[in-house]
Amino acid sequence: MSEQDTRALIERYLAAFNAGDHEAMLALLADDVAHDINQDGREIGREKFRWFLAMMARHYREALSDIVVMTAPGGVRAAAEFTVRGTYLATAEGLPEARGQRYTLPAGIFFEVDDGAISRVSTYYNLADWTAQVRDAP
Repeated sequence: MSEQDTRALIERYLAAFNAGDHEAMLALLADDVAHDINQDGREIGREKFRWFLAMMARHYREALSDIVVMTAPGGVRAAAEFTVRGTYLATAEGLPEARGQRYTLPAGIFFEVDDGAISRVSTYYNLADWTAQVRDAP
């Protein structure tokens, strides 16, 4: 895949995220996608990713802004850096109580692309920063 094609693939994925279109996001993933969850484990497969998206939608409403997509030569790897603007909707296990708190934090995702599909999604953000924002929100 060319660098331009990879960039377009990642941009479609992020646009689908912002649109809340989980099916469009899932359609861009390889069947055996590796999903590295921030400060957690790795899950394999599109169906586990589907479950993760549903869980996230129950607890958070988020949009990405200030998006910058970078691709490596050859188009096999890419990264996106962005700002997450969100609302904490429902308490997630092990995290502070949700009261509709708003948060803003920088984040990024690293991607691998194989045969025209996203084969790895590794998300990173500062969980301590997020926790402080929702814990200390009025």
